[in-house]
Amino acid sequence: METESEPYVRLATLRQLHTVMADMNTARSLADTLQTVADGVVNGLGYELACVNLVRPDGDLVVAAFAGNSAAEALITGRVGSRTSWERRLGMGESWGDLRFIPHTEGWVLDEDDVPQWYTDGPAPRFEDEWHPSDRLFAPMYTPGVSGGSCGELIGVLSVDRPRNGRRPGAWGREALQMYAFQAAIAISNARLRANMQRALVRLEREQQALRASEESFRQAFEYAPSGMAIAEMGGDQHGRILRSNDALCRLLGRPASAMRRYSFSDLVHPEDIGTLLRTSAEGGRAELRLGRRDGTYVWVSLRNSVVADAADGPRFLLSHVEDIEDRKRRELQLAHRAAHDALTGLPNSAELRTRLSARLCQRQQSGHPGEIESIDAAYGHPAAYDANGHGFDFRPGADLLDAYDHHVHTIAPEGERDDGTKGLAVLFCDLDGFKSINDRFGHNAGDAVLIEVARRLGRAVRDGDTVARLGGDEFVVLADGLGKADAADLAVRLRNEIIQPIRVDGRGMRVGASFGIGWAHCGMTADEVLKSADERMYIEKRSRPKQHRRAG
Repeated sequence: METESEPYVRLATLRQLHTVMADMNTARSLADTLQTVADGVVNGLGYELACVNLVRPDGDLVVAAFAGNSAAEALITGRVGSRTSWERRLGMGESWGDLRFIPHTEGWVLDEDDVPQWYTDGPAPRFEDEWHPSDRLFAPMYTPGVSGGSCGELIGVLSVDRPRNGRRPGAWGREALQMYAFQAAIAISNARLRANMQRALVRLEREQQALRASEESFRQAFEYAPSGMAIAEMGGDQHGRILRSNDALCRLLGRPASAMRRYSFSDLVHPEDIGTLLRTSAEGGRAELRLGRRDGTYVWVSLRNSVVADAADGPRFLLSHVEDIEDRKRRELQLAHRAAHDALTGLPNSAELRTRLSARLCQRQQSGHPGEIESIDAAYGHPAAYDANGHGFDFRPGADLLDAYDHHVHTIAPEGERDDGTKGLAVLFCDLDGFKSINDRFGHNAGDAVLIEVARRLGRAVRDGDTVARLGGDEFVVLADGLGKADAADLAVRLRNEIIQPIRVDGRGMRVGASFGIGWAHCGMTADEVLKSADERMYIEKRSRPKQHRRAG
């Protein structure tokens, strides 16, 4: 760079400076930009050697680019000088604006520090402004955008050596170097920004690829899961609405995916299970309930919920896993049925009879306060009730026993010998007459066939809602609610007439008789007390009839 005073700077020199500055901003990468900066000092500013020292993240400076001497470039490129040594340099010598000039008379103290250096030989200066081989000139580069430049953060230092004209730079040369350092800082910052953006884009692309891969994995796991899966809205007016369902759930419920989007789980759940659904927690909740199929039937499922959030804490969705447990529920119901029913006749057994009877009764205190509860049989909360043929229907437990008693209708019994119009719960105790002789004459298989037919006839003769149970052996009990004394007596006659009709077993006609005792249940009694009362009346009735009338022969 020429050192003439400002009025005599040639236009060609300005054009050359403009060109090298423009070249810095055309480089694509940070490495290219750094080398362009070094080359620009040599080509545009008239120095034989130029070095770009770049500040690393740890604060030390590394030789990132070198121009003017290939041997020097190979020797010091990539070497590091400590931040402390560089701060010492930038605090010594003479301040030429933002530049720092250290004459050879002071710079000898720096010969042994850790900053990478290239030593040049040459004769001693013959006049005052001649460049000495040990002179040092540095142009600090600061982050752009700060007025004055030097107030910004240091990002690097330009080191220049051996001006081609052999003289220290004048006012114009100093200003040109300072201007170049400022533009170089801008170019380096821009290159770093581009590099950071490029790395960010690469990282974003990798994250998006990973997200796409994750979404694809989730999609495949969701779509091809062997059990039902659904995604539903969470919160807002559309809470619970099904947004997406997999093929397994659509097959389970017999509904196409397009139709499933019109429903929420509350629309599909069995009416008796809606409370179970509402009590199921969204996060980690689990419940067993029934969902409606397209054909109007219901299937038992295990429903498990979890919450998933969209990226960046976006909307939250409910992920529901629906597993078909129909077979397990059927087996459980079968086991429960077997435990509560007689294996031979299929009627409720003795334990089930007592459970149903106890469910209608409450015991009272003996303190003279008949309206107060002393205890309630645990069977009151029994989860199922049955019709006369032993078919079950759900009884909704959940309230405590005292709450259940709040809705209990006290069972009362007719009083006196005459029918006073009171309707009560009649307990008809039935004992077969002549059954032992059938077992003795024809064997137990014939006796079992007779018991099965008697059970069928009793179940056919009672009303819907009445209970027919087998206590064991040849003893049966009928619970019939809402009867007066005359009604109960008529029912006993009707049942006896059904039983005494001939029963054909293996081509033979067999007949048995029946004795009935009618007891009445009322609150304050236990189930065993009620059954004992009916049993005693049955024996009274049996003894009161002649033996020949107790069986049909």
